[in-house]
Amino acid sequence: MSVSEEIPGAREARAICATRSNDPSMLLEILHDLQVRVGHIPGESVPILADCLNLSKAEVYGVVSFYHDFRTEPGAPITVRICQAEACRSMGAEALTERLLSRYGVSLSEISAAGVTFEPVYCLGNCALAPAAMVDGALIGRADGAAVDAAIAEAGR
Repeated sequence: MSVSEEIPGAREARAICATRSNDPSMLLEILHDLQVRVGHIPGESVPILADCLNLSKAEVYGVVSFYHDFRTEPGAPITVRICQAEACRSMGAEALTERLLSRYGVSLSEISAAGVTFEPVYCLGNCALAPAAMVDGALIGRADGAAVDAAIAEAGR
C-alpha cells in the first residue's frame, strides 16, 4: 500500500475520478460521489482530486467550501434539513426548528446523543407544502414535529 492510499478517501477519490475520465468539468459530480462513498470530503483528498483532474488545490477547495452540501468532517448518522426560506418561515419553520432543537438538546449543526444533526437549508423546492424538511434525503411537506420524529425513527432503522 502506498503512502497516498493511506490517506482517508485517497483510493476512493482516484477511483471516482477514473470513472469520470479525470474530466475536470465533472468536479461537482465527483465530489458528490466521494461524499456518498466516504461520508464526507476528507481534506486530504483535495490535493489528490486536484492532481487527477489537473486543477489547482485552490480550485477544488473553493468548490468544496462554497457549497454547503459538502462536508469536510464526518456527519451524524441522520441529517435533518429544515427549510428556512421565506415560504417555510411564514408557515412556522422557525418554531419547528426551535422545538426540534430543544427536544434533541442541540443547536444547529451539532450531533445529538441520538446521532441526529439539524441543518438549515434555504429552499428544498417544496414551497407549496411549507414548512418543508428533509430527513436523510426524504422530503417531508407540511412538516411538523411528529412527521420529522417519524422520519428520524425510520431513518434510524
